[in-house]
Amino acid sequence: MLIKHTISKAGVIFTLLLLIISCKELPEKAPVVRIDSPEVRNVELYGEYVGRVRAFKHVEVRARVEGFLEKRLFEEGGRVEEGELLFEIDPTMYRAKLNEAKAKLKQAHAARAKSERDVQRLKPLYEKNAASQLDLDNAVSSLESEEANIAISEANVAQAELQLSFTAVRSPLTGRVGERKADIGALVGGSGISLLTTVFQTDTVAVLFSLTALDYLRSKERNVNLSQLDTTKKWKPTIEVTLADNTVYPIKGIVDFTNPEVDTKTGTFIVRAELPNEGRVLLPGQFTKVKLLIDVLEKSVVIPRKSLIIEDGGAFVYVMRNDSVAEKRFVETGAELQNEIVINRGLSSYDNIVVEGQHKLNPGIKMLPIAESDTIYQFKKEE
Repeated sequence: MLIKHTISKAGVIFTLLLLIISCKELPEKAPVVRIDSPEVRNVELYGEYVGRVRAFKHVEVRARVEGFLEKRLFEEGGRVEEGELLFEIDPTMYRAKLNEAKAKLKQAHAARAKSERDVQRLKPLYEKNAASQLDLDNAVSSLESEEANIAISEANVAQAELQLSFTAVRSPLTGRVGERKADIGALVGGSGISLLTTVFQTDTVAVLFSLTALDYLRSKERNVNLSQLDTTKKWKPTIEVTLADNTVYPIKGIVDFTNPEVDTKTGTFIVRAELPNEGRVLLPGQFTKVKLLIDVLEKSVVIPRKSLIIEDGGAFVYVMRNDSVAEKRFVETGAELQNEIVINRGLSSYDNIVVEGQHKLNPGIKMLPIAESDTIYQFKKEE
């Protein structure tokens, strides 16, 4: 019994010795890492802001003459055409003023005709010394005075006609007419109500939003001018509008104006973009989310954010050399995207970078790479 136990114990010890020897003979296995190449593409940089919709044109319709409002010829909120009659102000007084002005003009023409006859009669008499120089001068002066009266009378007629035309209040543009501000019978213009309604051009709208001074300075650093379209660039500063129900408006707008003055209270300045508004989806006064295309970085080197390592000395990635040895490569980072980052300097599209397994590496260590499109399980199966 003792002999069997001794033999069994010796067998266990012998087995352990074999395992230790075999482990020493096995080569150290290279760490398995995933590699991929940086992607080179155009990177679009966006800023997100709160915007407000405004009618591209909105004109207040006001009474230009005083009188009592007689008619309203539109439906509130309806569409009107440019020049369409909206209101009628009582024209009786202005029609009478026009008739009076025309009568005075006719009177002035009659007076001028008399003066012309007087001059024509006195000239022959003066030449024959039958009339004095004073008589002729008085006749000529009277003729010139009557010609001046005609000019004044013609101006009065034109003014009276203009005032009479103002009693017919017409739409200044094609669009949607707003709420009436005066009822039939109200005294409008002069000492009465001035504002009658407002007409909005809503087929095209403007979206206004505030850009921070910092964003503006950064755009200038990238040589982007939002206030003036750059014809040398292939892209334009467009906006994408998201509505209150989180649906994206299907048409993009183009920035056409930036306020040259910064608001001292908010440190921002107004940017405006123009959008077509078919179907009146966008309503004046409505708040929206605005996504502005600030810049496009052409042919940028982009890598996954997870492949970048940050330490006190800077940012670096592990690059695989041709002999599968890890190289520590310091890089200069640029714009940060959702799960990616732009590399301004240090990498090219021909490099192979480690995207998974960096924690296993040190500079100079040999590694066992697999492509990003493969899986570790597939790799082990192939071994």
